Amino acid sequence: MKKYILFFVLAFAVFTVKAQSGFNYYEFGVGAGASYGKAEADLKKQDYHPAFNLNFVYNYSPYLPITAELQKGTFSGGGPTRAEDLSGRYFTNSYVSFNLHADLQAGEIMDYADSWFLDRIKNFYLGTGIGFIYNNMTRIQRFNQFPENDVVGSPEGFRGADKGFNLILPLRFGYEFKIFDDYDQPRYGIDIGIQHYYDIGEGIDGYNDPSSKYKNNALDQYTFITIGFKYNFGNTTSYNKLIRKFQF
Repeated sequence: MKKYILFFVLAFAVFTVKAQSGFNYYEFGVGAGASYGKAEADLKKQDYHPAFNLNFVYNYSPYLPITAELQKGTFSGGGPTRAEDLSGRYFTNSYVSFNLHADLQAGEIMDYADSWFLDRIKNFYLGTGIGFIYNNMTRIQRFNQFPENDVVGSPEGFRGADKGFNLILPLRFGYEFKIFDDYDQPRYGIDIGIQHYYDIGEGIDGYNDPSSKYKNNALDQYTFITIGFKYNFGNTTSYNKLIRKFQF
């Protein structure tokens, strides 16, 4: 009799797991990524550089990850010649940034159950957040190299800080490719996206001269194209919609 009871208990357990197949997801994730982009600061010429990030993810749902991201990279621009900057300004910023952001994927807010097309676009996302950047000028020109070409002149040197923290606001757009494991849960994610960051301050290029002297009428900004990889793990949580509907 005990054997039959055990058999039915196991059969029910298997049936329950199978019934939930495609609805479950892992609660946490870790990942890394690489980016390529440049600053949009006060100097006309800006250089492209790679950047790299590490992140920890809390999956509020399979379509709403909340991420803590640490990033390391370089910005540079200008140059010591008139062709690169009329005053010979140049800078190199070896920065570190940290931000918290949430990415709302389309699958969170739409019904894709009966549509092959909607099922494929459900992983597009828009995101934003808040964070800070630590700017560290490893190379910067503080004095006008060609005062004869500059009607304003800067005998006191260009204003700005060599080091410091600024608040940053990210805007994010992209697509996450979900890779499912044997339990039909999204175990891995590959993220391809564009990130644009607003620097609430004037620290990206190290220059903070008044707009009456030099063009300085907008916030420092920077933009990246990014590819990232995520590994999901932890507790299994049920979602109210089928995550994996159609096969590629």
